[in-house]
Amino acid sequence: MKYRRLTKQQFEELHQEFINFLAIQSITAEEWGGIKKEKPAVAEEELDVFSDLVWEGVLKKVVYLENISAQQMHLFYLAEKELKLISVKVSNLKVDLTTAEGFLWFKKNWQSDFVEYLTAAKAYSDDKNLDKFKLIEQGAVITKGGLYKWFDKVITSSPL
Repeated sequence: MKYRRLTKQQFEELHQEFINFLAIQSITAEEWGGIKKEKPAVAEEELDVFSDLVWEGVLKKVVYLENISAQQMHLFYLAEKELKLISVKVSNLKVDLTTAEGFLWFKKNWQSDFVEYLTAAKAYSDDKNLDKFKLIEQGAVITKGGLYKWFDKVITSSPL
């Protein structure tokens, strides 16, 4: 297995897609029931293969990721040839960016001495999708990139 198995909830949400996956392999619902009972290892392999296929499809489409903790934001733009990062660090320990109040403070004080910025870029390894997956496993979530785009515009239009 290249990534990780989908959760039970994810399998439930992708129930029809899983049925189609089995149908492509000419496995009927009755046969699937038999495989689960008589050959559980084969059933496990099928779940893993389906999970990897789903992850590959999702990861190909991911363009922006965000990983926000109490005092830091890591905003990623997953460009074609490299991964770009805008990192934000808040040194005011009273601020928690994961709360509405903390983020409101940040919106008002993003140019203060309590906020530091760093930008970086890194080439992908031989497996771009696996690089993306590792970021997700470390807590990043897929977004539409609103924060990244805003910061990128601010950074490129004026020195911080």
